Formats: sequence, structure tokens, C-alpha cells
Amino acid sequence: MTATAGRVPQSDLRDFLRSRRARIGPEEVGVAAHPGRRRVPGLRREEVAQLAGVSVDYYTRLEQGRTLHVSAEVLDAVARALRLDATERSHLFDLARPQRAPGPGRATDTAAGAPGPVETAGPQRVRAGLCRVLDALDDGTPAMIMGRRLDVLAANRLAEALYAGFGTVVPEVAVPGTVGSGTAVPEAVASGTAGSGAVVLGTPDQRRRNLARFLFLDPAARTLFADWESAARGAVAALRFYAGRHPYDPGMRPLVDELAAFDGDFRRWWAGHDVLEHTHGTKRFRHPAVGELALEYESLTFPDDPDQTLYLYTAEPGSPSDEALRTLASRAPRASRAAGTGRPGR
Repeated sequence: MTATAGRVPQSDLRDFLRSRRARIGPEEVGVAAHPGRRRVPGLRREEVAQLAGVSVDYYTRLEQGRTLHVSAEVLDAVARALRLDATERSHLFDLARPQRAPGPGRATDTAAGAPGPVETAGPQRVRAGLCRVLDALDDGTPAMIMGRRLDVLAANRLAEALYAGFGTVVPEVAVPGTVGSGTAVPEAVASGTAGSGAVVLGTPDQRRRNLARFLFLDPAARTLFADWESAARGAVAALRFYAGRHPYDPGMRPLVDELAAFDGDFRRWWAGHDVLEHTHGTKRFRHPAVGELALEYESLTFPDDPDQTLYLYTAEPGSPSDEALRTLASRAPRASRAAGTGRPGR
């Protein structure tokens, strides 16, 4: 994400569409391959245009972000041609039609060099009633509320215990300048050996209360998740999806720049443009206190604040994971964690 605040990076749409057509060969969709050496993997622009029923010139302008007011019919046709799933289709619409009327938390910035809506949303707050809901689930159900950019806004006692090491403060390190996907990073930064006296991105508390930072910057995460790569790639894809939906969020670029500066896996996966919306699924943990757990998670988004989502973790009744979760609950500190986190997020 390399755009300045207040601008939609046209390269995001271009790179997303390129990445989607690169994974499909012409033989897979019944298109006769054009003669000549293929310089790029997957479908060519003219082949996507043929499948979508639009002119090559129009598709080229769409991919380059030079087409305003593109119709839903055309985007649906492109989505079908590229075999996008529901999340990818939604992401395509977000990238291709980013200009929205200012709403709650947005303003219109007409200053020279920064046209269009600019995110002005204040800190997120978790209602006291929701914190009490988390506390009510404390004895058997890990639960947390996540906000913008995978910020963890509130978590109950059992969720804190499940994410062992989540509260570890990541050492303050230097992040000189900014980087985008695929941008070279100074070796001292990439290796984490940068010296003192540099600007720190965020406070220690902000660093430890974000799931993406935990996954990529805290060594404890790599042993806590039985399949760390799957969890980490999912977080990157979720951030990509969020970035498309909130292109003017001023907090996204610093987060992406920081993670890209310190982790090569993040840089590579971010450049892949995969997207994911965490709605439900399975997470496998290798917990230092109770061993392996396989937990199903479900997500519930609040109608009055769609940027806050409640995540609930459950185990199959009577399973080893259920027994491990009960053991973890019996060992977790009894002090309410949720009540202490009903404060502004970032």
C-alpha cells in the first residue's frame, strides 16, 4: 500500500487483477491461446476482455484504474472471467469503485494534492455491555472483539490465556522511512539490528494489541500456532481485504510499512494480493500449558459498528481439545480482562 493518505492507490487494482489472471491458463477457460511467446503467466488482458465481453481497450483502462463509474455488470463479468470467489469479487468492487460519499467517520478533503474522502474515524470503543458479555463467557469460551486493522479491542480471561504470550511487548525498533510491497528494505532494518535513536512506530501497548503484529513480530506466535504460516497468511489476506474496503484509513500504511520492514514473509504475501474475510473456520494451537487444541471459531459483526467483530472459539464437546480448554480455564487468572479493555482502541 504505497499511496499517500487520502489517495486510492491505482496500483492496488492493477496488481490485484494481474495476480488473479496470472493464476488461470487459457486452456482452463476454453480460450484459444493467442499465437506468440507468452511474456506473462496466465491470461492476457485481451483474453480476459474476450471472456468478460468488453473491449480490450476498456479492460486495459479498467485494470490501470483509468475508468471512472465502471458498472456493476462489467465488474461482475470480469469477476466471472477471472473465477473470483465471493470475497475476491467484493474486493474487486471495493478497489474499482472507491469513491464513496462521506459518511460517519469520514470527511471530504479538497486540499490540493489530496482529493476525495479521507478517513477521520476516532478511536474505537467497546461498550461496557459488550465487555460484560465477554466476561459472561469466561468460564468456557474464549472470546475477543477485534476492530480495524486486526486491532484487538477487548478479550476475556480465557482468550488472553489461549493466546499465550499475546501480552509480550515487542522490543522498540527503528523503522526509517516507509516501504511498500516489493520495496527493498535496508539490511539493518530487515534483520532487526537497527540501532537506537530512531523513530518508533506506535507505543508498546499498541504493538501488542494487534493480531498481525503479534503473528509477525512476537516469536511466541510461531510456536503457539500449530500452522503458523496458515494463520499468518490469513492475517495478511484479511488486512488486504480491509485495505480495499477502507482505502483512506491513515493507520493502514504505517502498519503495512512496519510489518514489511521486518518480515520477508509478510512482504511476499502482501505482494500476492490474496484476500480473506474471517467469518468462521478452525484454528489449531500448540499451547505451552495445555498442549494441542483444535478450536472452531465463529464471527459476529455488530450492526451499529461493522468495524467491530466478536470472535468466539469452541471445541467439540468431549474431545481432547475440550478437555484442554477446560484445563486452561481452570488455570487462567480469575481477574476479568474484558472489563479492563473497554477503552478506546486505535
